[in-house]
Amino acid sequence: MTADSSKQRKVSSITLPGLINPHDLALDRQFAMTLARGLEVLRAFTATHPVLSNREIADRTGLPKPTVSRLSYTLGLLGYMSKDADTQKYRLASGVLALGHPLLASMKTRQLAKPLMAHIARQTGCTVNLGLRDRTDIVYVDSVRADGRNEYLPDIGSTYPLLVSSMGHVLIHGLPRVQKVALLNYLKVQDSELFAQYSQSLDEDEKRFAEQGYCLSSGAWDRELYAIAVPLKGAPGEPPLSMNGTLYAHKNAKQKLVSEVLPLLKQTVHEIETSYGLNPG
Repeated sequence: MTADSSKQRKVSSITLPGLINPHDLALDRQFAMTLARGLEVLRAFTATHPVLSNREIADRTGLPKPTVSRLSYTLGLLGYMSKDADTQKYRLASGVLALGHPLLASMKTRQLAKPLMAHIARQTGCTVNLGLRDRTDIVYVDSVRADGRNEYLPDIGSTYPLLVSSMGHVLIHGLPRVQKVALLNYLKVQDSELFAQYSQSLDEDEKRFAEQGYCLSSGAWDRELYAIAVPLKGAPGEPPLSMNGTLYAHKNAKQKLVSEVLPLLKQTVHEIETSYGLNPG
């Protein structure tokens, strides 16, 4: 199971994958289905599949090919997709990148965290990442690497399934109970094989998170990659985030992460949250 496989989506007139809780779109007069379908077309592209034909987009979204053709044409005219004259295939264009910049530039939490993440990375040799939830994935909004051996340096905007990482587990276990149950039920139905594969580590992290406020993972993407993550409340108006530290091919990775990296992560989170008044006194 790869991050890319989580992008295989089905869109109908009744359901959309972004809606974790049941929602009858057929009765929702405020919902713009054409807009939703257009956004699903954009989401069909991934780092491993950056160029797609209309047929491939249709297969990945579940939309009819004529519908995809109209949406691709429209998105192309608007500058969100570009078409190769030789292959007649599409790729994302600069308009998509321009949409994301205002979000990143205006995230107060990200701006505050950057220098503190760099300090942790220098002091511990970890790669330090910051991410938030996007549907059933975690999307990275920043990353600082100090360990040259660690090839795991996510690009800003890259996504991975919530189920497989300590950062994802933090964002799951940090939800209010009703939302958490709804999300877990959705994840179990959406990909029962992946859920079964990581259910034990998810349960172990639930106990860690409840008792000690962190989640720990190893081997999700590489058997020598270890990670520890903590929750970070977003500034007013911003969503919850998660910050982690990762070590690659380190002899005592788990011990170092818990004894050295975790206290620094928690201290950093406290400083950030205190700076915008979430930890009075």
